[in-house]
Amino acid sequence: MAKVTLIAYTPEPEKTVAQAAKLCYSPASIEDISEGLTDEKVASFVDMLAEIGHESPIEHASFTFGIQGVSRSFLAQMTRHRIASYSVQSQRYVTEACFEYVVPPEIEAIPEAKAEFLKAMEEDQKHYEKLTFLLKEKHKKELMAAGKDEKSAERAAQKQAIEDARFVLPNACDTKMVCTMNARSLYNFFSHRCCNRAQWEIRAVAVEMLRLVRGVAPHLFKHCGPPCLRGACPEGKMSCGKISEVREFFNGIGEN
Repeated sequence: MAKVTLIAYTPEPEKTVAQAAKLCYSPASIEDISEGLTDEKVASFVDMLAEIGHESPIEHASFTFGIQGVSRSFLAQMTRHRIASYSVQSQRYVTEACFEYVVPPEIEAIPEAKAEFLKAMEEDQKHYEKLTFLLKEKHKKELMAAGKDEKSAERAAQKQAIEDARFVLPNACDTKMVCTMNARSLYNFFSHRCCNRAQWEIRAVAVEMLRLVRGVAPHLFKHCGPPCLRGACPEGKMSCGKISEVREFFNGIGEN
């Protein structure tokens, strides 16, 4: 099951955004942009930016998340959001001994399908370990023949072996990452990935990320979520047809 943690964020993110916005709309100097920015004024500035669609000031607030218990399939989707920074646990340098994996809910719900899935994971683990062994033996011999001592050759051979053995690992294989986005990128991310039509795994992560950022910057993110929160569904015939339920759900995020 995915676990999302808000590791760090710009101190006083809404005030930072309000300072940037104030500079755009007033003759204030850099030294004076904090003057008079009460909590009410900050909220007013942030709300105004949302109303007029002026999003560049919100780029000054950034948020860093720790994400774990997700699949490599999730990783492929997540990194399509390019205005972000990612650090991902490497299968090239980290040995996948008894690798963990994500079981899709639809497979989990059918005993026969789950049994087949678990069997496939066990087989993948065996293939990975066998390939690692075969490649490691080959590399170790070559390294020792080139003059390396046995201990050094063993370590280097292991790294070389898992670099290629990882190719047999499945999309279900568990991974971990640290991800940083500015608020404007998060607006875009939430718009695409909180939608009911988003793939289930990334949608669950997106909803949790939204809950976390609303907890520290409620005004900045109060309008965030799928596009149907702000108007008609853009999916046309592909719409989930549940606008009322979706709006009720997202209006409640971050209240507790």
